[in-house]
Amino acid sequence: MNLDFSNDKPIYLQLSEELEDAIIAGAYEEETQIPSTTEISVNYKINPATALKGINILVDNGIVYKKRGLGMFVAKGAKEKILEQRKIDFFESYIKSLVTEAKKLSISKEEILKMLERGFEI
Repeated sequence: MNLDFSNDKPIYLQLSEELEDAIIAGAYEEETQIPSTTEISVNYKINPATALKGINILVDNGIVYKKRGLGMFVAKGAKEKILEQRKIDFFESYIKSLVTEAKKLSISKEEILKMLERGFEI
């Protein structure tokens, strides 16, 4: 995981996203344990409360769950939940603004599709 302390994004959000990225990449499979808040705080030299805040986001979203006395584990279907939420976020963050700007510039849907195809060739 790479936490960027110079980034404007809060560390706990970066941590949450990095753990999600690791789950998507298969570093943590369903029903496997993720690092503890203590391990994270020691390895990345952050406050344990910050680590806990990042992990709690994943708990609240049903991505990880706690096994009493054992630690935090990846929930079944976690990867699919993450991907689905990120697709929604992608639409809200990028597609809506792209379409709004395209309409301002009188760019047709067909032209946008051609631009997208050209972008995938890069």
